[in-house]
Amino acid sequence: MAYLTGVAVTAFGKHAGKGPVDLMEAAALAAIADAGLPREAVDGLVCGYATTYPHLMMGTVVSERLGLKLKHAHEARCGGATGAMAIVLARHLIAAGACRNVLVVGGENRLTGQSRDDAVKTLAGVGHPEHEVPLGASIPAYYALLAARYLHETGATEAELAELAVLMRRHATAHPGAQLTRPITIDDVMASKPIAAPLKFLDCCPISDGAAAVVLSAEPSQRAAVRLAGWGEAHTHQHISEMPDDLGLGAKIAARQAFETAGRKPSDMRLAGIYDSFTPTLAIFLEALGFAPAGAAGKAAREGRFGRDGALPLNLHGGLLSYGHCGVAGFLAHVVEVVRQMRGEAGDRQVRDAPLAYCHADGGVLSSHVGLVLERTA
Repeated sequence: MAYLTGVAVTAFGKHAGKGPVDLMEAAALAAIADAGLPREAVDGLVCGYATTYPHLMMGTVVSERLGLKLKHAHEARCGGATGAMAIVLARHLIAAGACRNVLVVGGENRLTGQSRDDAVKTLAGVGHPEHEVPLGASIPAYYALLAARYLHETGATEAELAELAVLMRRHATAHPGAQLTRPITIDDVMASKPIAAPLKFLDCCPISDGAAAVVLSAEPSQRAAVRLAGWGEAHTHQHISEMPDDLGLGAKIAARQAFETAGRKPSDMRLAGIYDSFTPTLAIFLEALGFAPAGAAGKAAREGRFGRDGALPLNLHGGLLSYGHCGVAGFLAHVVEVVRQMRGEAGDRQVRDAPLAYCHADGGVLSSHVGLVLERTA
């Protein structure tokens, strides 16, 4: 078994003067302390990449900064799914007997460490180098194509997608570390600046500085024990021109593996942390995973299903759409919130009870998917 024994996340937003390694150090040391471990007990590291610090050996850069003497260290790269994949890799290291306590960490100064044009160019590089990138498409443009397809196929409306942005902002207002906390309405989303039709400014996550970390261990900690009960992956394509007709296929495959491994089903889940880079991303996943009927994710949000007191509380820190997005740490922040909720440590955001939770991340343009089932065992 692998237990999530330590978690930590910085505030997201502006951290002027802080580089990726500075931010990762802060989150890593806080997660190790949260696990109740001495630093020397950490014997493994899976580190996320940083577009603002493209070092060839980021794993050893971070381990050197932290003063760790490791049996295993490497850098993982899988776009937005990197944090989830790193957690699975940490579990495999523990299961193989190679390590006992593995630190997973990601952090980046995407907001203050590069220009807006550089950020757009870097992210747009996920497109096909011959058939997509030369046309000038950006990540929002790729996701706008998915949004248009989703709306056409399901009959959902742009206003229903906006419900998800409003919900994430509502949740962020209760978290002191969130980047965006001003309440918004459906009208605000609909009137916000057009980015790539049908996506508007408030349908998109912000660029952030920040970091997050998780420690996975062979043994549970003294506090409420949360274990990785199930995991699954799917890598259906890289370029949007090659993606399957079913927009949710990768999510379905990864989730099916995760639920089968855990011996659970979607209806067993009482909490969720789902990747939400754009409102249509979140809608597609919620419906593909069986948490809402086709075309009805926004309606379910409006009816309260995903609120703190709903049947499946969702992204209670505000998600990427409002807590913020700084690369690898963006999804790891979802995991941190879920673990804190499962332990009963979320303060004013605390749900009634959450013994089982599902987390899902994607990298690229719905390209790579990783699903995690977390279970509280004590």
